[in-house]
Amino acid sequence: MGFRHRDFPDHVCLLKKSLYGLKQAPRAWYQRFTDYVISLGFRQSRCDNSLFIYQHGTDTAYLLIYVDDIIFTASSTHLRCHIMESLSSEFAMKDLGPLSYFLGISVTRTGDRMFLSQSTYTRDIVERAHMQSCNPVATPVDTNPKLSTDSGPVFDDPTLYRSLAGALQYLTFTRPDITYAVQQICMHMHAPRIDHWNALKRIIRYLQGTSHYGLSLGSSSTSTLLAYTDADWAGCPDTRRSTSGYCVYIGTNLISWSSKRQSTVSRSSAEAEYRGIANVVAELSWLRNLLLELHRPTSRASIVYCDNLSSIYLSGNPVQHQRTKHIELDIHFVREQVHRGKVRILHVPSRFQIADIFTKGLPRLLFEDFRSSLSIRPPPASTAGV
Repeated sequence: MGFRHRDFPDHVCLLKKSLYGLKQAPRAWYQRFTDYVISLGFRQSRCDNSLFIYQHGTDTAYLLIYVDDIIFTASSTHLRCHIMESLSSEFAMKDLGPLSYFLGISVTRTGDRMFLSQSTYTRDIVERAHMQSCNPVATPVDTNPKLSTDSGPVFDDPTLYRSLAGALQYLTFTRPDITYAVQQICMHMHAPRIDHWNALKRIIRYLQGTSHYGLSLGSSSTSTLLAYTDADWAGCPDTRRSTSGYCVYIGTNLISWSSKRQSTVSRSSAEAEYRGIANVVAELSWLRNLLLELHRPTSRASIVYCDNLSSIYLSGNPVQHQRTKHIELDIHFVREQVHRGKVRILHVPSRFQIADIFTKGLPRLLFEDFRSSLSIRPPPASTAGV
């Protein structure tokens, strides 16, 4: 740094190799890895640039990369060994065996099922908050109205609040049951109040009693995409924006979920629900394209369950009413998918609307029922002591 050649003061160094610590190092590594795996016959996914797909006849392989951590699977042992040898000859890497740990997520196999858990990470969060001896609670958020920006006096340690809120965000990768509660506290990271801190501590108290819980995945006889979507109309006390949430299943496995405050104010509950439908239909479109790239296309229409009849009628009604002009783009997008037979919007009673867990605080019994529907449960008996 600061080196200047005495005879050539205006010259600069030509970098021949990107090293760790330089800004261009991640991009250079990713580009080199991409170029090599493509030369092996892989094709880069258009839906996810970190995914590479190998398909030749009956041979299939998938490779997913995150920085220098790689998940690799193949349709046969011979193909897997052949590709691993090629990768090892080019890069300094080794085969760590069956998937057991990836980016802080522990993977346990029991028969034809996988159990994804972040129990160690969860206990670390509890320790960082110095709440190892706290009493657990049954739900991560109460059923009271949502917190406002000015709820209570200012919290005296905003750095701790932001650190814990960010850690809880990563935990939602395997714990969709806390997604809504985490979304609520993250909206106040810029200026946390005492009430916001108390809400964060309630999440940690909930995790104290359920730190061993995780997401269960297993084989399924069908690959149909099924989604639930819901919206809490004008729930934000400060902006009156709605909170929309959804969850998507492939067969019986939960694969995608979201809880997010909408970007605009909805003038009716039907509008809020319809915007939620548009969000989940966009997610379903992406998932259908991804399955197509994985050579596992789904031929059946994806089912979306909603508990608002007005928004369901809008999705199939070709007539454009005066009162729906302000949501015209979402209407045309969803109607087009319905017309093509890619999506069907069906009604579900509110009692069975699983997406409620992503939009509001629920009573204990209902919360536990929906949590079970999300396949969030303790580990299998054989791995309970792990």
